[in-house]
Amino acid sequence: MKPLTRLVPCVLLSLLGCVALSAQPAANPATNPVPRNDWMVQHEGFNARAKKGDVDVVFLGDSITAGWGGAGKTIWAERYTPLKAANFGIGGDRTQHVLWRVQNGNFAGITPKAVVLMIGTNNTGSDTAPQIAEGVEAIVKEIQTLTPKTKILLLAVFPRAEKSDNPARVKIGQINEIIAKLDDGQKVFFLDIGPKFLQPDGTLTRDIMPDLLHLSPAGYKIWADAIQDKLTELLK
Repeated sequence: MKPLTRLVPCVLLSLLGCVALSAQPAANPATNPVPRNDWMVQHEGFNARAKKGDVDVVFLGDSITAGWGGAGKTIWAERYTPLKAANFGIGGDRTQHVLWRVQNGNFAGITPKAVVLMIGTNNTGSDTAPQIAEGVEAIVKEIQTLTPKTKILLLAVFPRAEKSDNPARVKIGQINEIIAKLDDGQKVFFLDIGPKFLQPDGTLTRDIMPDLLHLSPAGYKIWADAIQDKLTELLK
């Protein structure tokens, strides 16, 4: 019986260990920096641009930001080329991808006066609003660590889908409610320009977002006009 007596405490300890492990919170994928093999060439291109220096403004995000080089290119040339702006948007990126890019060279060699950050919509299909908000916060903190003098214009995640009761739109509202609290009035400034894309009844039209997600030229004009005053203020 003595061997059995010794075995019981060992089994109990093993069970307790399993319980403790299961009680640990699951890792948040939105804050776990990971690269994407399909954009490594583009990422290295951003790094090369950063190493050249002479960048005062960085637009950072996903395909909606990348669209400044497409549907928004005319307005970009008018408004942002004179400001020495760089577009570091990549289609399909989630918070974890942008976080990896920031940690791996996108800001090496530059100390921009301002970063315009809008990210999170691609996370909405897989992550919770609090998880996505944590991912956004991780990016903000990483930028602040790398370039403390830079001011961050943190934009609310833009609305998507036609109607306001769409689950993705609802989740985006929850994300924005959380990340709004990152505004400290000194280095991080939150701005919600989402309502400017919407009709009075809250619907989104294809004139502004042809696929109810990505902006048309008219949509980029709305974006540029909506941030004009705040961005000018941050660049002083």
